[in-house]
Amino acid sequence: MEQIKAILFDLDNTLMDRDRTFRGFARQLISERVKVSGPEETERIIEYMIESDADGYRPKEGFFKELIQELPWIVKPDLTELKSYYDKNYMSHARIMEHAIETLKACRSLGLKLGIITNGFSHLQHRKIDLLELRDRFDAIVVSGDIGIKKPDERIYRLALKKLGVRAEDTVIVGDHPRNDIWGAAQIGIRGIWLLRKHVWSPDLEGGTPWHTIKELDEVAPLLQASCLTAK
Repeated sequence: MEQIKAILFDLDNTLMDRDRTFRGFARQLISERVKVSGPEETERIIEYMIESDADGYRPKEGFFKELIQELPWIVKPDLTELKSYYDKNYMSHARIMEHAIETLKACRSLGLKLGIITNGFSHLQHRKIDLLELRDRFDAIVVSGDIGIKKPDERIYRLALKKLGVRAEDTVIVGDHPRNDIWGAAQIGIRGIWLLRKHVWSPDLEGGTPWHTIKELDEVAPLLQASCLTAK
């Protein structure tokens, strides 16, 4: 087995706790703009919004239009108003994933190069990275919105490898999305550590199963340390 020299991390629901972030935003929206009868209705609407949002993979325009139609607004907003509210308030609820900082420190102490590879609009993803104070911890950051290429297109992983100056076989990736983070990277030989969150493994994802599967980020460094020792 090749010795690991670099590690790539997904951003949403890997380094950033998107679940907590979205719940915080939903709670603010309801408290300020939606008519509710009490805490039980608030929680019901939050769960509805989470399901409708599809973990961020649903296009925002369709999501916002559904909310405008379905929620019991105090004053119903139009699409532009709701989008503006989201852009202004969502990231104020950004939260780092549990164990993320200590994991990054531990990976750095192993002598690994660190990279972020994330899909999303440039301004939103870079804002997340800065609000979470992650930028200075990484040697390379690749955002799909900057380059017009999204995971699982193999070119985005190759660009990350080029920026880090490493080979695919020397690299692992940590992420929560089976296709975008694990299967896609595996197509060029990057080993994947799948962080279990909401997604399930699709049976059509052949030829790219995880190298390891974990439940929390604090499992990453021990895996890599063991692998580095084995490779020596």
